Amino acid sequence: MITSTNQKKIIHIEKEIKKSYLNYAMSVIIGRALPDIRDGLKPVHRRILYAMFKLNNTYNKPYKKSARIVGDVIGKYHPHGDNAVYESIVRMAQNFSLRYPLIDGQGNFGSIDGDSAAAMRYTEIRMSKITQEFLKDIKKDTVYFSYNYDATKKIPEILPTKIPNILINGSTGIAVGMATNIPPHNITEVMNALIACLETKNIKTSTLLKYIKGPDFPTGGIIEKNDEIYKAYKTGKGTLQVKAKIKIEKKNKQNNIVITEIPYQINKKKLIEKILMFIKEKKIEGIKNISDESNKEGMRIVIQLKKNTNINLTINKLFLLTNLKISYGINIVALYKKKPKIFNLKQILKIFIKYRKRIIIKKTIYNIYQLKKKIHIFEGFLITIYNIDKILKIIKTSSTKLTAKKILLKKKWILNKNFNYFIKKTHKYKLSEKQTKSILNLSLSKLTKIEQNKIIIKYKKYIKKITKLQKIIKEKKTLKKILKEEFENTRKIFGDKRHTKIIKVSKPNIITNLIKKEKVLIILTKNNYIHTQLISEYDIQHKGGKGKLAIKMQSNDVVKKILITNTHSDILLFSNIGRLFFITTYKLPLQKRTTKGKPLINYINLNKKETISIIIATKKEKIKNKKILIITKKGIIKKIKGKEINIKRNVGLNLIHLKKHDVLKDVQIIDKQKEIMLFTKLGKTTRFLIKDIRNTKRTSLGITGIKLSNHDKVISLITFKNIKDHIIIVTKNGYGKITPLKEFPRKSRATKGLIFIKINKKNGSVVKINKLNFNKKNQQIILITNLGNLMRILIKEINILKRNTQGIILIRMNNTVEEKIADIQNI
Repeated sequence: MITSTNQKKIIHIEKEIKKSYLNYAMSVIIGRALPDIRDGLKPVHRRILYAMFKLNNTYNKPYKKSARIVGDVIGKYHPHGDNAVYESIVRMAQNFSLRYPLIDGQGNFGSIDGDSAAAMRYTEIRMSKITQEFLKDIKKDTVYFSYNYDATKKIPEILPTKIPNILINGSTGIAVGMATNIPPHNITEVMNALIACLETKNIKTSTLLKYIKGPDFPTGGIIEKNDEIYKAYKTGKGTLQVKAKIKIEKKNKQNNIVITEIPYQINKKKLIEKILMFIKEKKIEGIKNISDESNKEGMRIVIQLKKNTNINLTINKLFLLTNLKISYGINIVALYKKKPKIFNLKQILKIFIKYRKRIIIKKTIYNIYQLKKKIHIFEGFLITIYNIDKILKIIKTSSTKLTAKKILLKKKWILNKNFNYFIKKTHKYKLSEKQTKSILNLSLSKLTKIEQNKIIIKYKKYIKKITKLQKIIKEKKTLKKILKEEFENTRKIFGDKRHTKIIKVSKPNIITNLIKKEKVLIILTKNNYIHTQLISEYDIQHKGGKGKLAIKMQSNDVVKKILITNTHSDILLFSNIGRLFFITTYKLPLQKRTTKGKPLINYINLNKKETISIIIATKKEKIKNKKILIITKKGIIKKIKGKEINIKRNVGLNLIHLKKHDVLKDVQIIDKQKEIMLFTKLGKTTRFLIKDIRNTKRTSLGITGIKLSNHDKVISLITFKNIKDHIIIVTKNGYGKITPLKEFPRKSRATKGLIFIKINKKNGSVVKINKLNFNKKNQQIILITNLGNLMRILIKEINILKRNTQGIILIRMNNTVEEKIADIQNI
């Protein structure tokens, strides 16, 4: 706490920080990051448009320098930097950023390649035609005005827009603790939806989607229609698949892939660079050359293919690996009554209709007030016409204008019954100050019979007008009719065709369709390098050989783990500190044998001292229905339900709370297995039931699985259902053996282990244990040493031995260097 000695006031620092942070957060949310649901604008955009309106910088007037507008905005309305304001102006003028640009720019306003705009002193701007609809009737008391930052000017809190900008142009923004990402839409479809919403009280989202098919991006592209579109518009959140528009062209008997439209907010230049990178890494094959032939007529990226290239496979790989296909996240968050809220499509439309009704009523009240002022003056003219002789006599005999005014104000005037229909007065009438002033300023020519008739006709016209306007306020049908006409008129003037095509797709297995299914070997090193190569690079060898070099390593690095999988699988990586990461196999480039690996940091966000302990091949979506067993070096075991695992980003998901000096050693994904065995470095094992381990949350510590002797540690675990299975045991110095599971009696959890292998200086400590299934024909294992020597052996060459034996030589170690077994894997 902080004590102020002057005021003797105690401030609790926790409360003060909380209060200050919330104030700051709300300031960012309301003042910068989120748009208002009604006009779809953030404060900076609203202030820019209002500044242009005040400068009469409209679509039908000459352009003005951008610097002039920026100066007015920051000087009068927006107390921020000129760069921030100019960047907003630039985006509002870009036809690839906004579906309906709000600013008409002249000069260089950047490109889809990411080129920046020219300096504000070189470019010129004015409002777009559609922007006029944002500011119509702003002078008719339709919106509230508040003071600017120095209380010298008044600015509108909202614009009385006729256009639902929140939908047609969308919005993006990152606030404190929240973000918004609203896609743009087609104005014709939005207006049709507004009319349908106006006419049907309890309209359903499914009905609205008959009018609004989906987002309509300024850059076009294709949206794959599925259930996510309905979900996004029903809940305000969802993810759409957007891909580029391509076609196949034949030129000189050669096929070319031509990209004519790319997904929204994708940088064309960076996209081409990414494709070139994948070609260099040989992730995408069959491409001869790429050229960008885009011009004023449109986008055109030409990909020349080599002869005999599989076109469909190349296209699918391009969609899979590059931003030619993206996931576009919809998150409709906006401000309503100065509070952030998530909206669905129906709510947005209903709020806009309600807002427009309010604007129309306010405008009507203003127009009625103005008409009443005119009628009041004309009533004075009618009194003059009926009492013309008396009024002229007063004016003639008065010494001054002021005297005449006083007499006219003092007198009571009787009206002819003929005027009762208009003025609706049955008693004597006194003139007001304004009426008297107008009468005294009336020219004599207005007193002729023709001019008198004109005054009467005009008066009748005003009476009819005011009656008509009053209907708008009193009758809901009239207001509804005006609103419908307004929507129809907007559709007629600004309506256009869709840019983005929507196609219906099923749910294909994209990996199967795009990537050739091949068995691969993944090698991980101690220094967090990863190497992926085809398993076909290695022939089967007889036991007792020296193996074949698999990877070229940097100095002070050694092989740590290997994994046999295929190009269609996902990989789960478990780190020594108990974090889980995810990689899709096809994203790892295939490399030649004896080459260096790629830094793992390119794919996942590892900490400085963090390394990968275990890698498992599986399908990410299948984990939900299974369970995960984790064992640590100190024998702590825990079981987690698969639904606890939700991998969205590669930042690492914590699975266990580790004690000091403890590390994660092994992981198993289990389904119907009933029993578990834990194995230690010094050749001890214990077997017990999986049900003896209760399910725990990710952040829990776990329980003791095995009691360890001094200098011993757990190195592996297996799970099984069938006691007829066998295990293969491999030791540090290249020895190994196969032992039946029935050799090991079941015990309770947290007991001392039984010996499963005889450990001595000759064979060395235990490295890894795998479960075998003898029902598979020609089952093989791969052994790899810390120096990268790899050997592929048939299981039938390995002896089946009892548990208290040392095993036989599987691979010979190099005695001149410190070579030892790093890992084994079944094929």
